Amino acid sequence: MERFLAGKTALVTGASRGIGKAIAVQLARRGARVACVATSAERCAETVAACIAAGAEASAHGVDVADGKAVSALVDSVTSAAGGLHVLVNNAGITRDQLLLRMSAEDFERVVAVNLGGAFHFIKAAARPLMKSSGRIVNISSVVGLMGNAGQANYAASKAGLFGLSLSVAKELAGRGVTVNCIAPGYISTDMTAALDAAAAQKLAESIPLRRIGQAEEIALAVDYLVGPGGAYVTGQTLVVDGGLSI
Repeated sequence: MERFLAGKTALVTGASRGIGKAIAVQLARRGARVACVATSAERCAETVAACIAAGAEASAHGVDVADGKAVSALVDSVTSAAGGLHVLVNNAGITRDQLLLRMSAEDFERVVAVNLGGAFHFIKAAARPLMKSSGRIVNISSVVGLMGNAGQANYAASKAGLFGLSLSVAKELAGRGVTVNCIAPGYISTDMTAALDAAAAQKLAESIPLRRIGQAEEIALAVDYLVGPGGAYVTGQTLVVDGGLSI
């Protein structure tokens, strides 16, 4: 496997498990020094170990992504220690599902603060080092941001917001060689889908044109494309990876 990120640093949020872990490990396979971020550094221990096993340096960091000052300090620390930053993947996200009439303002605001505000804080903090390296930004959104979903007004709003954020930042940073793109996953095999019984899992798969649930590694490979040589002329785009769910 070509190690086109050798000597470069990538920061991945929400890296403790699932999609974030798969992305971190894929970037490590490409040679990147990976800064793995979660709500606590301890939660990234397995991801760091997997990145090291893939032949790359890796470090674990804990932060509340909704805390702009803490995020800025973290990005400064990672950038200073590594001598630069080349890839930022905003994957951190939470859900607090509830029908709109029962959803509290706190649950709406917290989901937006983490899923959308977190991406904003990391992009703002990382913009200058990324401009120095003509870096890449990838924001992990969701098809729910495109389609909506009952019981997820907060989550859908936050994920739809990532599209607009990405488009605006893509225009602002293009002149410095920085690309900014989104990936919108559909149903991906996670702890939640693994807990479904066979009948529920089958029903879910049948709702997808390709008749299967996606794998976290397939999202990681989409990130691999956008941060690799093939994605050098791609910016301001959303790559939908959903097995046809949204068509």
